[in-house]
Amino acid sequence: MNQENGVSMLEFPQRGDERGHLVIVEGAQDIPFDIKRIFYIFGSDADVVRGRHANLRSEFVLINVAGKSKVRVKDGRGNEAVFALNRPHTGIYLPSMVWKEMYDFSEDSVLLVLASEHYDPDEYIRDYEDFARIINGEK
Repeated sequence: MNQENGVSMLEFPQRGDERGHLVIVEGAQDIPFDIKRIFYIFGSDADVVRGRHANLRSEFVLINVAGKSKVRVKDGRGNEAVFALNRPHTGIYLPSMVWKEMYDFSEDSVLLVLASEHYDPDEYIRDYEDFARIINGEK
């Protein structure tokens, strides 16, 4: 699925020595867009599902900087894939018009989200059937 819709795992440069580790993520270099918004999700129980939406314009990179979680992506055509985010130097790139659900959060999970756009509630598609109709060119 990730070849067709642009979803892909990313690995970020990391440096480390006896003092610890440093992970570097630069907009338009390590990720395919300039970062306009950053937010993070924490304190979600394992049975909570976050996201459940697609975006008309926004692209995202999700990185579990602590703990772990899973991301289910759907393309609106019956294909889906699940990605495990469990290393702080890897992330997932989600282009626009991909349905996303984040779930199975560990107790210590901190999910960092980098976005290509400022928040605009009008660009969110929050109903999967509406999303599928748009993807498939239906009215």
